[in-house]
Amino acid sequence: MAAHKRLHAEILLKADLGELGEKWQDKQIGETFGLSTRTVERVRERLVREGLEAALNRAAPVRARKRKIDGENEAHLVALLCGDAPEGRSRWTLRLLGQRMVELGYVESVAHETIRQALKKMS
Repeated sequence: MAAHKRLHAEILLKADLGELGEKWQDKQIGETFGLSTRTVERVRERLVREGLEAALNRAAPVRARKRKIDGENEAHLVALLCGDAPEGRSRWTLRLLGQRMVELGYVESVAHETIRQALKKMS
């Protein structure tokens, strides 16, 4: 059993208000396990809202933004990279690649770091 899963189970057992539960307060649970009171509250809230499995397991990360460089844009990026560098340049830079992706309308905007990560992932 993963450590976080066991910890969450112990939090729930200590907070249990049933006949066999220990009925500990959130502050006491947090102090015992070296956690913030808010962490204890979140585990208990997940139990109520999403059920036992959700409370025991880690929450899936919520991605707030859509990826700018997806499979189709990766293909455009590679095509640019394989082509000739802009006039007056001996090679492409990350910033130049990003600017060209915007100029060609593949993306609205893109940071050079996003270009770097996409290229690193592909190599």
